[in-house]
Amino acid sequence: METLLKLTDVNVFYGAIHAIRDVSLEVREGEIVTLIGANGAGKSTLLNCVSGAYAPTSGEIWIDGQNVTHMPEHRRAKLLGRVFQDPMMGTAGNMWIEENLALALRRGQKRGLRWGITQKEREMFKEQLRRLDLGLEDRLSTKVKLLSGGQRQALTLLMATLQKPKLLLLDEHTAALDPKTARKVLELSEQIIEEHGLTSLMVTHNMRDAIRYGNRLIMMHDGRVAVDVSGEEK
Repeated sequence: METLLKLTDVNVFYGAIHAIRDVSLEVREGEIVTLIGANGAGKSTLLNCVSGAYAPTSGEIWIDGQNVTHMPEHRRAKLLGRVFQDPMMGTAGNMWIEENLALALRRGQKRGLRWGITQKEREMFKEQLRRLDLGLEDRLSTKVKLLSGGQRQALTLLMATLQKPKLLLLDEHTAALDPKTARKVLELSEQIIEEHGLTSLMVTHNMRDAIRYGNRLIMMHDGRVAVDVSGEEK
């Protein structure tokens, strides 16, 4: 398997705070890496560096053979899918479900005057939504803000993976959900990742989830990689 994500000597400072300290790691194609650690350990900061939301103070980040260290977030977006902790992020609440999915489908494409959703696309959206088993396939013209947190997070997950991104970033994407809904979204995540053979980084606070999901576990402490284990060792 080839290296898909490579970080070399990455450091991040917020003023006097050294949030990420000399982190170097490689993630190979098909790996599902869970990131765990206490608050302030650097997990989400690391994900934000990979996504382009933050620029590292020093070091390099490569995705799929491209040096993206100084690549703007919007240009990097075509390589990535991301689901945030807050179910309100990642979707446009005042737009219909089908409009949100169309935006995700057209991400990275040039916007022309003609933007209408075709019947073929609508049928594809219904088919994808049916797999979520949440009844959303019959609600294409429902505004997203009317959905529950779990429904909205499941939709965001579908949108993030619609174009089969090189790397899927899951940033504590079940933390704001009740336990039953969180389990459902985690199971959907696992199913979609496996089906599309995606490479993924998943940040979680839950050690049980970190061990249960993925084939590699990284524990961060004080901005450093403290533990990095795979397979049976995990």
